[in-house]
Amino acid sequence: MAQRTRSERAERIRHLLETEGPAIHAQASASNDRRKETYGGTDDLEALRADARTIKEDAIERLPELIETVRAAVEANGGTVYVADDAADANAYVADVVESEAASGADIDAAAAEPSVVKSKSMTTEEIDLNDGLEEAGIDVTETDLGEWVLQVADDTPSHIVGPAMHLDRGQIADLFNERFDPDEPFETAEELTRFARDHLGEIITEADVGITGANFVVAESGTITLITNEGNARKCAVTPDTHVAIAGVEKLIPTLSDLEPFVDLIAKSATGQPISQYVTMLSPPTDSPTLDFESPDEPITGGDGPDAADGTGDPDRDFHLVLLDNGRTDMREDDQLRETLYCIRCGACSNSCANFQSVGGHGFGGETYSGGIATGWEAGVHGQDSAAEFNDLCTGCTNCVDACPVKIDIPWINTVVRDRINRSGDTESYDFLVDGLTPDEEGSGLDPGKRFFGNIGTVAKAASTTAPVSNWLADAGPVRAALEHTLGIDRRRDLPTFRRESLVDWFEERGGEAASSQRAARAARAGGGEIDREVVLYPDVYTNYVDTERGKAAVRTLEALGVPVRVPDLPESGRAALSQGMIATADRQASRLFGALAEVLDAGRDVVVIEPSDLAAMHREYERLLPERSFDRLRESSYEICEYIYGLLENGAEPSALSTGAGAEPVAYHSHCQQRTLDLEAPTVAVLERCGYAPETSDAECCGMAGSFGYKQEYYDLSMDVGERLATQVEDAETVVASGTSCGDQLEALLEREVPHPIELLAPGHSRR
Repeated sequence: MAQRTRSERAERIRHLLETEGPAIHAQASASNDRRKETYGGTDDLEALRADARTIKEDAIERLPELIETVRAAVEANGGTVYVADDAADANAYVADVVESEAASGADIDAAAAEPSVVKSKSMTTEEIDLNDGLEEAGIDVTETDLGEWVLQVADDTPSHIVGPAMHLDRGQIADLFNERFDPDEPFETAEELTRFARDHLGEIITEADVGITGANFVVAESGTITLITNEGNARKCAVTPDTHVAIAGVEKLIPTLSDLEPFVDLIAKSATGQPISQYVTMLSPPTDSPTLDFESPDEPITGGDGPDAADGTGDPDRDFHLVLLDNGRTDMREDDQLRETLYCIRCGACSNSCANFQSVGGHGFGGETYSGGIATGWEAGVHGQDSAAEFNDLCTGCTNCVDACPVKIDIPWINTVVRDRINRSGDTESYDFLVDGLTPDEEGSGLDPGKRFFGNIGTVAKAASTTAPVSNWLADAGPVRAALEHTLGIDRRRDLPTFRRESLVDWFEERGGEAASSQRAARAARAGGGEIDREVVLYPDVYTNYVDTERGKAAVRTLEALGVPVRVPDLPESGRAALSQGMIATADRQASRLFGALAEVLDAGRDVVVIEPSDLAAMHREYERLLPERSFDRLRESSYEICEYIYGLLENGAEPSALSTGAGAEPVAYHSHCQQRTLDLEAPTVAVLERCGYAPETSDAECCGMAGSFGYKQEYYDLSMDVGERLATQVEDAETVVASGTSCGDQLEALLEREVPHPIELLAPGHSRR
């Protein structure tokens, strides 16, 4: 598959922002808000999520065994199980079933009638292009899910795993139906459109030869098919035609009926924010559900006295086929990094929680079939890395989706892994000769030069700081910006950071280093009436050390004012920048180097305090995959976010009067960094601000849109600004705006055209930006 160029991607995103973005944002964000509310009202949520994950882990581990178990159960019921190797195999099997059923129908003239199929919503059938396969075989196919049918009429593709027509609004659908069906009175309202669809599709369902459904879950021990929907069409497709074909990926198998409970509870909550779906259908087909005689609708459906009444259970000759699809799933199961993808229950919560998805939908943030954060794993597994490469970089690793996922899949890590593999599969770039043997990374040739640049941003920042202010002057020059855009993809509309000649580490040493800090802390402790027995190593992340040194200075002064001595050593990068570019080997080396540099500090019982939330998130999350378990645990247990640490000091006796305080209820608009939220660290910052006399109002925007290097990249600049505008609109009327992340602050400063400091700068004694 040919990959789009930067300019082609940028144009595609601009088009989607204009044409589909408003409808997608309205519906995806509304679903996300409902999910948050429903999750918040579920007392046993974490237990349910843990149970669901455990069941999926067990099921995937036992998958070959469960396939044989379900085969025995379905065959004992009188049905058939077919395991399809790939899309072509599945489509051929289903076509054979339909043609056989149509040919054997007593009321069908096989020579004259086109075999017909009605389908309920199924992403698995989208994956294998079942409709196209059946139509090529001369079979008429009708989607009966309202959204899927709208797309079939429009010859369009789904933009969301759960809401396939989410990108279309009511007016567009009305125009489509009016043009296609030419009603006596034009359709206008949602009720009119739905009523027409119900009646139109109802007639088609009654005449169909075969009904095809997916399956949300398949219970191996009993062969039970579970359909969880908000429309009744799936039930109709399953029980109205005499033949029912259920198509499901092999990962949909779960061991026992009791294992269904957490999933039935969670799936509606995570997908649409409902306490439970409208329809939860459990069938152990060939179902005993009696078939309605549509020519005699007033007759009881339990049948009459005829020979086919089957003791009141309906048609005794109903046929059932369960098609279990592999299509790459066995390979995914054997892949330690992609295996988690198979835990997905297709709820779409990762999409709804993603700020970038909310702007462009699945036609931008998606591949051949799947969309949203989890799509990278699915597309890489079933369609190949080229499909995933088209949208993988839209995942910024914010981790909002991890909190949203009902089975706790580490979706950002899957995206990082696939990004790393895409990097390593690329063709050698023409610029490689400039960097081979010179860059301090572990990556081979062929890496996109923009990714290599941002993945080595610590080296870049150190050089720019050493040569400032000349480097800043050059970076603003038109020819340089043009060259950066052409070679590295850095959009010339984005303001570049201003590097400081004096780094935070240099400033700390110039003011006396650790010894002077200890003296200041001791004086503050005596003045405050007590000594706090803690010592801190402040981690000088790249941005704090070389760009916004003021927030680093504020952190030092704040800690000292509360009686805590500080060290600011020159430490290695955390690996966060490399991870964001999919440079896992480089991040692995940097994580090991950083832990090695901190080992003595940890042994001495000192606390590691971090200002930048993304660096702390790396230490608390990704390092679990990069460091030995004991090393990871030691660092995680001894590292803190700066405001979290200040909160702990205040809770343990430190006096807030030592800090810069507000007037008792001084309003402040506060935006918390994405990863600060997913680490549950927004609340401590709010509490500290309140203790110090401020009245913080938190934003509820999912993201600032900047996301580190993402907002600098030419192809994503417009999307970054679209997401950022939603945040800026929330806080623009506030006199004081603070943000806890570097990217958040930069984005807001560009949009609001004023300074947006870190909360620690508001708290530091003297409260000065000098």
